[in-house]
Amino acid sequence: MFDSKPGYPSLVLAANSSWNIYNFRLNIVRALQQIGYRVIILAPRDNHTELLEKMGIDFFEVEFRSSDISPFRDARLLLRYAALLRSIRPALFLGFTIKPNVYGSLAARWLGIPVINNVSGLGTAFIKQGMITRIATVLYRQAFRRSATVFFQNDEDRRQFVAAGMVEAGRTRLLPGSGVDLDRFTPTPLPAGEPYRFLLMARLLWDKGVQEYVDAARIVRQHHPDARFQILGFADVDNRTAVPRATLDGWIGEGLIEHLGAADDVRPFIEAADCVVLPSYREGLPRSLLEASAMARPVVATDVPGVRDVVDDRVTGLLCAVRSGPSLAAAMLAMIALGPAERSAMGRAGRDRVERLFGIDEVTRRYLDAIGHAVAHPDRDSGVEP
Repeated sequence: MFDSKPGYPSLVLAANSSWNIYNFRLNIVRALQQIGYRVIILAPRDNHTELLEKMGIDFFEVEFRSSDISPFRDARLLLRYAALLRSIRPALFLGFTIKPNVYGSLAARWLGIPVINNVSGLGTAFIKQGMITRIATVLYRQAFRRSATVFFQNDEDRRQFVAAGMVEAGRTRLLPGSGVDLDRFTPTPLPAGEPYRFLLMARLLWDKGVQEYVDAARIVRQHHPDARFQILGFADVDNRTAVPRATLDGWIGEGLIEHLGAADDVRPFIEAADCVVLPSYREGLPRSLLEASAMARPVVATDVPGVRDVVDDRVTGLLCAVRSGPSLAAAMLAMIALGPAERSAMGRAGRDRVERLFGIDEVTRRYLDAIGHAVAHPDRDSGVEP
């Protein structure tokens, strides 16, 4: 196992899956290891757990379902985090995704362990206002009360949390998403010839605008019968807004969409696409659009928080109305009508924007600054009472 260097203690990272850590957080894990920290992961076990362990990362299984709203099981999850953190005694707890951010942070605060959180998006609880929203607001308010830093990926989410009293403004910071590896995601020419290919990279969730994507496909096909509509992402997702398998199979059987499954390496699919689409209802900072832009693909997406930070309308892509298949279809038809030269120019502008604003090195630097400060000043920034 990887041992921390003298003077560099253990740090815990917690998320809702090993897949999440492996696909979105490896940059910070590697940077921490290089400095000398011992990195420990708390997450459900999946087919990416072994990959993390091969990197010299200690792994402790914390089993839960993201969609579960049982108070009993959430209380048991809180106790599991508390028991593990009491045993590990890390210098810092770094939480990603909702349940680790809430219950992991509460457990860490009780034990006097400094906490840093990343709110990568508001999720279903804040898209559909109701009782769950009110419960989530109370839980976040308690969990983030003494966090050293709470990172947000766009300012609209940050301001909403501050306005609702879920976190003090002085504890918040902005991150340019999870960053893009600009050496790995490089520009490629647009595909030549027909058919025109749209690609949606997202989990199969209603909140990602999958229904609107299918509705738009029907409309676009009336004008361009050979156009192809692909979806790359997990089906059968552990989420209350998951698209049922039977519905997905029906769309595929109808010939409306192609489901490409899921992949750790999305680059070949972006390279084969003419345009990347994201009709999401709300985002933190959508990595799919950042990666598409890094590879010089024009994009079509909804005019919602998070997406607006990535897409410069009519420069790097086209924005459309949220929850509207006809508006999405109009933007997709407009993209086709631009022609290859204008679409290529959009793609180049997208690459330039990602290089300026969303490189992975800046994301890593902000994490390391916050971690270094929290570890050096635990009494001031953590739940340790004076």
